[in-house]
This record gives sequence, structure tokens and C-alpha cells, in this order.
Amino acid sequence: MTSERDEQFGQFVLDRRAELVRTARLITGGDHHLAEDLVQTTMTKLYVKWPAYCRAGNPSGYVYRIMVNALTDERRRPWWRRERSTAALPDIAHVEPGLDREGVDELMTALKRLPPRMRATLVFRYFHGLDVAETAGALGCSEGSVKTQTARGLQRLREALEVTPGRMSYLPGNARP
Repeated sequence: MTSERDEQFGQFVLDRRAELVRTARLITGGDHHLAEDLVQTTMTKLYVKWPAYCRAGNPSGYVYRIMVNALTDERRRPWWRRERSTAALPDIAHVEPGLDREGVDELMTALKRLPPRMRATLVFRYFHGLDVAETAGALGCSEGSVKTQTARGLQRLREALEVTPGRMSYLPGNARP
């Protein structure tokens, strides 16, 4: 016999898991395995805190905050510092319209080079379309910090991708004339 809480949580998982995996993959810089682990950790923590989630004024921000905190905790583990990344990126199943495979690979590599908080800020602002206040709530920081992280992150992406007019126009602020 399942409780109402279990049914609500089960429906949440069915509705939002794919979105959370995409978000986790972006904030981990394209690491699919870490993204899956991050979503599992997020779901576990969310289940424990389900009543607080139901009362939250910004439920999406609540989930994103759990995810970012879980990533920060994961990066602090001692084994993480001994682990080395490989040069090959995993296959990407879905490519956004307007992006070719090379563009996706370049963007993921550039995102991976950003610090986790800066990467999360860009993902929440531009992938999820959260405004500055919602992003600040999700990350547990000030709105000024979100603005600073966004500006610096976009600049670092532009530099890493060598953005010129008409190239990589999918970055915010690089619309084609």
C-alpha cells in the first residue's frame, strides 16, 4: 500500500527526471555518469525533504538548490581530487536545433572549464530561463552574485569558443544581426 506522499513523489519523478538529468549534465560539464549520480542523490534528498518541497514558494528552485549542493558535496570528496577526466566526451543523444555536433562538443568542453557555481548560474539563467531572483534563490546567493557570475561566465564562454559575429550565435547576447 502506497501513501499519498509516495504517489506524489512518484509522479514528480516521472514528470521531472528527464529535465533534471539534462540540467545535471549541463552543470557537470557533460559528464553523463556524474549527472545520473547527481540526480539520484537529489531525488534521495528530495524524498526525505518532500514535505518542505511541497511547502516551498519556489519548488523548482528548491530542487535546483539540492542539486547544486549535492554537486558541491560530491566535488569535496577526497577521491574526486585523484580522479582524472578523459579527453573523449560521451555521445550526446539529443542535439538542440541550430547546433551541430561540433558546436555541442565545443560548448560542453567550454562549460566543463567553468567553476561549478558559475556553470550552474548559466544553466539556470539560460537553459531553464530563471530570472535573477529565482536563480539567486536556487543557488542560495545574492542577486548581485548571480549577475556577476552570469557576466563573467558568458565572457569566459565567449573567449573559450572564440565567438565572432555570426559564430556560436546561440550564446546569449550573440544574436545574429
